[in-house]
Amino acid sequence: MTAPTATALLVFGRGVTRTAGGWMLTPAGAARVRAAAGYVERHRDAWPTAVPVILSGGWAEACEGAPEPPAGSREGDLMLAEARSLGLDRWAELRTETRSRSTLENLLHTVEDGLLSGYAFDAARPLGLVSHTWHLPRVRYLAGKVLGLPGSALLDVPVTGGAAGPAGTERLARAAVRIFLAGARDPAALRRRERHMVAWLRRADRLRGRAATPDEVTDLTRPALGGRV
Repeated sequence: MTAPTATALLVFGRGVTRTAGGWMLTPAGAARVRAAAGYVERHRDAWPTAVPVILSGGWAEACEGAPEPPAGSREGDLMLAEARSLGLDRWAELRTETRSRSTLENLLHTVEDGLLSGYAFDAARPLGLVSHTWHLPRVRYLAGKVLGLPGSALLDVPVTGGAAGPAGTERLARAAVRIFLAGARDPAALRRRERHMVAWLRRADRLRGRAATPDEVTDLTRPALGGRV
């Protein structure tokens, strides 16, 4: 049986790093954009018109009190520049979400900004989720909550390369998300519970006598500095 082709792609950011000239995507973040470009290249004959590709990533460092980035330097902006450099705009309609600070907010802001409006996803016409294999189970769980989609309406587009995944941290994030967000679907409730979850995770780190690394903080609060939640 032939696998269905995604009706739209949602690409999750993986952080930014500072350079002498400004900001750039982490290697893992660039790998995710390349994976989306590769998927579109392989399947472009399946779409009668340009396929929507949503590039989602904001400024996770905002969680740590970092100042507003300069214009064009949010993660979604850098993802867009990378996508265009790969020629993805020839085959896809590129859209950006640049406000998010966590994986949950990637999804919430994508919905609130109307970036998937007009699309109905199901098993025959799924939404493609572009991220690393270790991240996809959490993405699927959150997509089910925010978008109300069954698993059959979600298509994994796994990414390789960029960097090894934070296995231990991701397992903790996955468990925490299921505990703290259980039963919640309203956006305000989801945001409130996520804040409680992040505060709890940081307290747990302090009790263990160590500070969370940037990857761990971002991976548990969303997309940025080399990671997120």
